[in-house]
Amino acid sequence: MSIATTATRTAVWPGKPYPLGANWDGFGVNFALFSAHAEKVELCLFDQTGQREVERVVLPEYTDEVWHGYLPDARPGLLYGYRVYGPYDPAAGHRFNPNKLLLDPYAKALFGPFKWSDAHYGYRVGSTREDLSFDRRDNARAMPKGRVVDRAFTWGHDRHPLVPWSDTILYETHVGGFTMRHPEVPTPLRGTFAGMSTHAVIDYLKALGITSVEFLPVQAFADERHLVSKGLRNYWGYNTVGFFAPEPRYMTTGVLSEFKTMVARLHEAGIEVILDVVYNHTGEGNHLGPTLSFKGIDNLSYYRLLPDNPRFYINDTGTGNTLNLSHPRVLQMVMDSLRYWVTEMHVDGFRFDLATVLAREPYGFDPGSGFLDAVRQDPVLADVKMIAEPWDVGPGGYQVGNFPPGWAEWNDRYRDTVRRYWRGDEGMLPELAGRVAGSSDLFEKRGRRPWASVNFVTAHDGFTLYDVVAYNDKHNWANGEDNRDGHSANHSWNHGVEGETDDPAIRAERARQRRNLLATLFLSQGTPMMLAGDEIGHTQKGNNNAYCQDNEISWLDWSRRTGSTGDSMLAFVKRLIALRKAHAVLRRPVFLHGRKTSADGLKDIVWYTPHGVEKAAEHWRNTHARCIVLLLNGHAGTYTGEDGAPQDDGVLLIVLNAHTETVTVTLPEVPDARGWRCVLDTRVPDGAGDERMQLAGRSVPVDGRTALVFVQVESRGR
Repeated sequence: MSIATTATRTAVWPGKPYPLGANWDGFGVNFALFSAHAEKVELCLFDQTGQREVERVVLPEYTDEVWHGYLPDARPGLLYGYRVYGPYDPAAGHRFNPNKLLLDPYAKALFGPFKWSDAHYGYRVGSTREDLSFDRRDNARAMPKGRVVDRAFTWGHDRHPLVPWSDTILYETHVGGFTMRHPEVPTPLRGTFAGMSTHAVIDYLKALGITSVEFLPVQAFADERHLVSKGLRNYWGYNTVGFFAPEPRYMTTGVLSEFKTMVARLHEAGIEVILDVVYNHTGEGNHLGPTLSFKGIDNLSYYRLLPDNPRFYINDTGTGNTLNLSHPRVLQMVMDSLRYWVTEMHVDGFRFDLATVLAREPYGFDPGSGFLDAVRQDPVLADVKMIAEPWDVGPGGYQVGNFPPGWAEWNDRYRDTVRRYWRGDEGMLPELAGRVAGSSDLFEKRGRRPWASVNFVTAHDGFTLYDVVAYNDKHNWANGEDNRDGHSANHSWNHGVEGETDDPAIRAERARQRRNLLATLFLSQGTPMMLAGDEIGHTQKGNNNAYCQDNEISWLDWSRRTGSTGDSMLAFVKRLIALRKAHAVLRRPVFLHGRKTSADGLKDIVWYTPHGVEKAAEHWRNTHARCIVLLLNGHAGTYTGEDGAPQDDGVLLIVLNAHTETVTVTLPEVPDARGWRCVLDTRVPDGAGDERMQLAGRSVPVDGRTALVFVQVESRGR
């Protein structure tokens, strides 16, 4: 291959070391790449096909460990990559190999597919010691290229919805899987950002009532080689190779405006956009993994390596490597990426995969880590939602409740408790009460609020809601790992038959249990998150780890929306969300502790036995009890909303009966109450309650496995 020299083709000026990446300023393009240990950096330019390398330009300047140069004749659309020279000495932590074309960590867009080849590895694949071999093959033709972008976009009157945390309802979904089988999305747009921008999709989300969509990873990622060899793909996307570029497979045009248009249209509907982001590791794997970017740019800086043997990687993520956020330049990259997605792409928040990793210093997890401190003081991120997945696989990795103020956290204890309660496990009432009331035992410290607990009963990782009540065991055979992958402790129950059944009694009981689980979720203090498709009965046929199933196992089947239970389940979820929005007492911004804070002397929260008696210590010790009655007092003088105005919201009574048999519940007599009116009943497919008033003090039968919500009918004088 003939490559022209710099002297005969392209003018190059010194340029600047900041900003990093390839940045078009209206006249030319500045290229800047951090590498503390490189000896030389070549900028490789490609033709419009991305297949022919037409020129190599040596970056002429090195300032503050940044290699940089300015191409005055370069324009947006230019395709490029890097070759970085330095020592290949894995024992010392260095893995430079200029035969490997490398992605720019700051590339704003990628062009071309990634094709697996042995040439992607810095060593000779098959050798017994990767540190003792060196591969000289060129991998450029099989690598995607960075593309210089023009960031101009007319946002018009776009504004961040800024939904208050207490009002937030999260909806976790997948850009591809949500639209791939949607009958109202044009076929060419299915599985893309453009598909998510269609009126059919946005009208559906708005009618459902959610406030914030949380997308599984959309930053550029690679399919692992072992998956490709099995005919599979990394569907979830937790294998990032570029923290600034949108994943090309979700784009019809390849230009950034497609993503921005989606965000603008969701904002117009009042819906926030939250991105699931993966800054804890990259797609380069362990010491035997490929050299795609960071590993070949400056392995010793970008990754956490074993101190006594830097040939090997610290693997707190379970994926082979761990990014080194203790290094200021790596921390800078992550912060630059977050700010870019907020300022340039207008996203409203982030959910951080394995967030404990990001808060690790060399000595372990630290709630005052460099990353957490950087986020806390950053003015760009001040109004941005930050959600932690508060665990990793490293030592001391489980940190639920230990993130600092300003963060929300996935609460897996909520998920497990609610599932076990409705399954009928004994001794769950004390734990359930704590979870339903906002998990103050975990989050009430340093001024944190109930919204810090992101409550969920299902998420992308695990059974769908339909499968929670249809399968006792995981069925992950399609993943090609002999069903060894995925969690085995699902706290699920198949109601007597594993999988699908035509038995009408079992089908009805499963549907009711799904309603019970969702009712508990939306009636709890904290931030509810539901999994897309649960409202229409989406099933993965018992696969609880569908990370590699980019097919009909994972894609939402919209025909179920109009099936035997689909319409009523969708109506039930809409009713639930509307109920939560209508009653601020369900989304209090302060923790409730049974204090008398209203003029009538009624406590802010009261737990009753089915007999109408306020629970005492001996009642909580009854491990056989599986029915609870909860009163939420909206007259209590707590504040709601962000304007600080007190809200008088009436009184709600919630009954959760997980017994198999009917329980007689006495409706409590409270000040100024004439009676109670049922507004939600999970015995009914769409959840509609019996609107007739029930007198206070009256006993009412509550069927087994049923949730009810009553609103207080007040005396005329109030």
